[in-house]
Amino acid sequence: MLIPTTYVSALLLLILSMFCWGSWANTQKLSGKWRFELYYYDFTWGLVIAAIVAAFTFGLSNPAELTFQDTLILAAYRKMAWGVAAGIVFNLANILLVAAISVAGMAVAFPVGIGLALIIGVVWSYSLNPQANPLLLFGGAFVVLLAVIAAAMAYSVHLGDQRAAAQKALTPDPRARKAPPNRGAARGVVLAILGGLFMGAFYPMIEQSKAGEDGTGPYGVMLLFALGVLMSTALYVPFFLNFPVSGKPLPLMNYFKGNVKQHILGVLGGIIWCAGGIANVVAASSPAALKIGPAVSYGLGQGATMVSALWGLFVWREFKGSTYRVKMILTAMMVLFVSGLAMVAMAPLRG
Repeated sequence: MLIPTTYVSALLLLILSMFCWGSWANTQKLSGKWRFELYYYDFTWGLVIAAIVAAFTFGLSNPAELTFQDTLILAAYRKMAWGVAAGIVFNLANILLVAAISVAGMAVAFPVGIGLALIIGVVWSYSLNPQANPLLLFGGAFVVLLAVIAAAMAYSVHLGDQRAAAQKALTPDPRARKAPPNRGAARGVVLAILGGLFMGAFYPMIEQSKAGEDGTGPYGVMLLFALGVLMSTALYVPFFLNFPVSGKPLPLMNYFKGNVKQHILGVLGGIIWCAGGIANVVAASSPAALKIGPAVSYGLGQGATMVSALWGLFVWREFKGSTYRVKMILTAMMVLFVSGLAMVAMAPLRG
């Protein structure tokens, strides 16, 4: 198996993970009016394909050591069950997050949902495998939490400014017509919070699966994780199609009405997310002497929040026409995120 043996190589994997996790949702935005429930079928296939390809390439890259097949043969059944359960829990979290993106946009759904997941995942993962400097690690996580609060505040203020401007002009501003009403915005934030709670739980479950001599290893656990995602998609997506968070219920056959571009974008989204997930889990499996561990790995990977917020701000223009007050809050959010992530990155070096 391919495992990083230096801090620099592990850090590069974590940076890759951060950009992948912060960028995959752009494929959903690019799919246009394609409902997120239908998009998610293709996302699942992309994730499964990426996990299989990684296992049979990087997972077999060093035959002199244990391969991913060896780790699965030696793994205890309870360890394998943790891996599948992690995929089931993640899948519910991610569907809720995708639903929040469809309602409230990337610039809010990611900071709120993933920021909350960061706090839960870092604390829980550290309790399972305590590595790195706890002061820098938990201090950085707290600073990121402040950034999450700033992101939600900026979104709330921006919507209020848009509504006030539209009322003042008597004729609604085009941007105001596109902005979700109070109820929709609140629904998006609630979905992001629920997604964050589940998202914070899946990574410690992966750590439970791959830890110890009877563990599944990083590539094996990602295969089991993909299996859990595939199984649960067959249950979750039909539920959300019949009880949608936005729009009317849809029959499953609508999936076959999508064009080639929409299906390709969904598969690409799954591949991008899984590439980041594999990079993150592999980095967390680096030798103990590097003091990376799952808490640091997951914490840095969730720098995806900053990447996604930048996509929402500068590419999708989700805060277009914002006031000076909103821009100041957004600036504070970025400074807090960068500061918090820098503290987490330094934690292994000061362990």
